[in-house]
Amino acid sequence: MRGWKGSGTIFFSGCNLRCVFRQNWQISQQVEGMPASPERLAEMMLQLQEQGVHNINWVTPEHVVPQILEGLLIAVQRGLHLPIVYNTSAYDSLHTLQLLDGIIDIYMPDFKFWYPERAHRYLKARDYPEVARQAIREMHRQVGLLKFDENGLAKRGLLVRHLVMPGHLEDTREILHWLAKEISKDTYVNIMAQYYPAWKVGPDNYPEINRPLTQQEHVAALSIAQEAGLWRLDQRI
Repeated sequence: MRGWKGSGTIFFSGCNLRCVFRQNWQISQQVEGMPASPERLAEMMLQLQEQGVHNINWVTPEHVVPQILEGLLIAVQRGLHLPIVYNTSAYDSLHTLQLLDGIIDIYMPDFKFWYPERAHRYLKARDYPEVARQAIREMHRQVGLLKFDENGLAKRGLLVRHLVMPGHLEDTREILHWLAKEISKDTYVNIMAQYYPAWKVGPDNYPEINRPLTQQEHVAALSIAQEAGLWRLDQRI
C-alpha cells in the first residue's frame, strides 16, 4: 500500500502475465507482501482516503477481482467515496470486466505487444494481443474517453499506456494506429520510454532487448502517434 497527496496505490502480487523484462518483478513475479482479507483491504482503502489521496489505484488486480470487490463493498459502506482506478496489463477476461461495469471510474491498461509471436516470447501469452484488444474495447464501452475535473484531476475514462520496446517499433505502430481507428483519436495515451533490461533479460537471454530505449526510438514513437491522429499524449513515464 502506498499513499500520498496523489494516487493511493495498492499493489497485488502475482501478475497473470510472465513478462521476462518485468521491471517490478519483486511484486509481480514473486509473492511478496502480506495476505489481506476483504476486511483488511477495506481498511487500507479507507486509510488512504484519510491521507487525502485523490483516488484508489489497484495495481495488477486481474487475478483477485472477486476478493477486491468484497473489500470494496465494505469500504463503501464505511464511507469510501474516491474514484477507483483499475491499473492492469489488459490481460483480463471479459467476464471479469463485466463484473466491474459501473464500479471502476478509470481504466488504465497497458498495451504491450501487437504480434502474437512477440507476446509469446516476452509475455508467455500468445493470445495477449487479442485479449488486450477485447479488454480495451470493453473498458472504453464502460467509461468512455478520459475526462478531468476543474482541478485537472482525472475523474473518469480510459487511459492507455504503451511501453515502447527497443527494436520493436512495428508493434508500437500497429497499437497506436489501432487505438486511433478502433477506439478514438481522442484516446488519452501515455507513451512510455522508461524501458531498461531487467528480470530475465541479459546478454545470454533475450539479447535483442538487452539495452535501454534510445531517444531516437522514443521520438519515432511519438511521431507514429501523431501520424495516427492521436493528440492526447501524456509523455510522463
